Amino acid sequence: MANIALIIAGGSGERMNQDIPKQFLTVNERPVIVYTLEAFQNHPEIDGIAVVCIEGWESVLQAYAKQFNISKLTTIVPGGQNGQASIRNGVYALRKQYRNDDIVLVHDAIRPMVSAEIISDCIRVTKKKGNAITVIPCAEAMIETDNGFQSIGSYPRDRLKRTQTPQGFYLGDICNLHEKALEAGITNSVASCTLMIEMGQQVFFSAGSEKNIKLTTVDDIDIFKALLSAKRSDWLK
Repeated sequence: MANIALIIAGGSGERMNQDIPKQFLTVNERPVIVYTLEAFQNHPEIDGIAVVCIEGWESVLQAYAKQFNISKLTTIVPGGQNGQASIRNGVYALRKQYRNDDIVLVHDAIRPMVSAEIISDCIRVTKKKGNAITVIPCAEAMIETDNGFQSIGSYPRDRLKRTQTPQGFYLGDICNLHEKALEAGITNSVASCTLMIEMGQQVFFSAGSEKNIKLTTVDDIDIFKALLSAKRSDWLK
């Protein structure tokens, strides 16, 4: 049984307001996506890496893989028109190379601080339960709104989890899920976990971390730099 990391790097990063996609921004002389790739490259349980890449950046990605010795990278797949389509492109490409009972970990390229412990727990839960969604508790008070600028209601935070990536699945299962979603006319689910829920399937939790941040805004880049300075993880060579 193989464990494959599927890194989703198909987004353009419009909310970052930068000239290049946020996954290719350089932080401390290293592109963001390289930090992410190195996390999986250095994990002993990961057998292969595939990347769903934004159009026009494939050669840049290949150059970075060579420069930073990402030897586990075997596949580069073109992105789709949205996140669901990009993941579908990726898992369909993996199906041509791997077995249905192999495990695929779908991970955002812009979550560069994913730890070895998070990856290991995602694999463990996937093997035990059939899927694994990396989550963290919801620590903030949650309030409801209909118009975006006021609220008259709240929601109990102990009933909520904040999802992260990686999200683990058996390859055959995630491919079948995408096929059935297309048949059902579901084409723009925001994540693999939400797609499973929309298709009536149960999801299981693995352990995430507050440090496993998603780089969406310029403020997130500042937090990422601070985390790098505060403690350099073992997988950051």
